[in-house]
Amino acid sequence: MATKSDIDKAHQPRDMDLSAAGRGVWLVKVPKYLSEKWRSYPSGKDVGKLRITKSKIPNKKPDIVFTSYEENKSSSNSTPNSESSKTTIHMLPMPPSIAPVPVAPKSSSTATSSSSMRNHKFLLTGVGNQNLVVMSQMQTGEGSEAVAKMSIEGKVLQRAECHPIVDANYRELKKQQVKEQNTPVRQMKLLPGVVHTYKPISDHAFNLEERKSKKNEVKRIRAEKDKVMDILFNAFEKHQFYNVRDLVGITKQPVPYLKEILKEICNYNMTAPHKNMWELKPEFRHYKQGDGEG
Repeated sequence: MATKSDIDKAHQPRDMDLSAAGRGVWLVKVPKYLSEKWRSYPSGKDVGKLRITKSKIPNKKPDIVFTSYEENKSSSNSTPNSESSKTTIHMLPMPPSIAPVPVAPKSSSTATSSSSMRNHKFLLTGVGNQNLVVMSQMQTGEGSEAVAKMSIEGKVLQRAECHPIVDANYRELKKQQVKEQNTPVRQMKLLPGVVHTYKPISDHAFNLEERKSKKNEVKRIRAEKDKVMDILFNAFEKHQFYNVRDLVGITKQPVPYLKEILKEICNYNMTAPHKNMWELKPEFRHYKQGDGEG
């Protein structure tokens, strides 16, 4: 939970770097596999090129095709015609606070299909009346001396959605994605040989401790019945109700033998408020006036 000092610190005025505020940028929604591929690239690396072909039909949006940089290497020296132009797309230099996150490696089949998906279409959508900018934050310094530098990387001039071109490569990619999603995480595999990471044992430590504790317990020996009854009467002079566990601790007698004596001189309560507790029979009670449960 944010404290008052954190809120005050967040609302403190800061200097804003406006050197790139006039630069125009595009806000593009791309597929997940393409964004993961771009995030794995280092800062400043070219990721591909856009081929913008103007339509001969008036008021029709241009045809924009994105081609990844790997495929475009062989055709980088080609000269565009008068009706189309090319623009290089590269990763902006990013500060350490927003550096690309390493992406977990995928299977070879999915990686091959994803790498072959190099052609995508851009569907343009208008920005409307929105005034959108791209901002970045870079942390400088360490500990209490850390300072956050805010910068405006550019103003959004165009919004677009990146759609893959449906072909054999795209179908193969979707096929591999569905196959991976339906593959269970835990699988049974046949081991080629004996695995020596686990050695079977004949017994476990908790069993040894239990047997040791039982061995150290003093074996209860039956005492004379009269002596046990005297101990019980003395106990019931202090308290009116007892459970069998407490009486075993007082008399130090075996449970079956103790219950035989209790049935002769005590009643077992089956109802509340003293359920599952023993009480002396009326003929053995010698309570003083006003005495009750202790």
